[in-house]
Amino acid sequence: MNRIENAFKNKKAFIGFLTAGDPTFDSSFENIMAAIKAGADMIEIGIPFSDPIAEGVVIQGADLRALQAGMTTDLAFELAQKVRRETDIPLVFMTYLNPVFKYGYDRFFARCKEIGVDGLICPDMPFEEKSEADEIAKKHGISIISMIAPTSEARIKSIAESADGFLYIVSSMGVTGVRSEIKTDLASIMESVKKYKKVPAAIGFGVSTPEQAEKMAALSDGVIVGSAIVRIVEKYGEKAAPEIYNYVKSMTDAVHKI
Repeated sequence: MNRIENAFKNKKAFIGFLTAGDPTFDSSFENIMAAIKAGADMIEIGIPFSDPIAEGVVIQGADLRALQAGMTTDLAFELAQKVRRETDIPLVFMTYLNPVFKYGYDRFFARCKEIGVDGLICPDMPFEEKSEADEIAKKHGISIISMIAPTSEARIKSIAESADGFLYIVSSMGVTGVRSEIKTDLASIMESVKKYKKVPAAIGFGVSTPEQAEKMAALSDGVIVGSAIVRIVEKYGEKAAPEIYNYVKSMTDAVHKI
């Protein structure tokens, strides 16, 4: 059983997202570790990009802060390696195709394997073009995580059947960000996904409260939270770690009781 599979073993998984280098290398490490100590089952580490088209203003701001502080893809690898030395939970990079392509697919995925990163999420990688990078990723034992959006209904079967690691179910149309209410008919989407999926499916985009997390966990195999955590970093800066611990603990408690 690999690390991603193990995160969902006999429980619902809480997956937390933080941007590498926001607001500094050291504080982002402390923030990631706070989330892990609070019970996160998997961490998505965002490699900042100058044009993050799937992100709302919160994560766009985090990317800008990180880039201005000097964060690079190589430093994101160093950060992930430092985290891996402290934990065995799965680590997944989330970034855009341009940084991966520029780094070189083989070089990028070889480095992931070397330091213990388990997967990659690329929101701007179309499913139909996934094979270009997927073959190289699989050679190195790295999962490219597929996303299913509310508009993907006609493609759910093909995406779900070929998914690796876990499926990222996008809860709402639009970009990332905290939402007071999630109106998508996720029950119907999950019903379709469950017919075909061979890996766990976790719901993300807009989840911010323990009540929402509990509801999403009841429908799926896990819950992904990003903007709500990054917003804490935005508010508290280099002193965010204790606040992140408290928030993530409330969310993991909600998810794990399902």
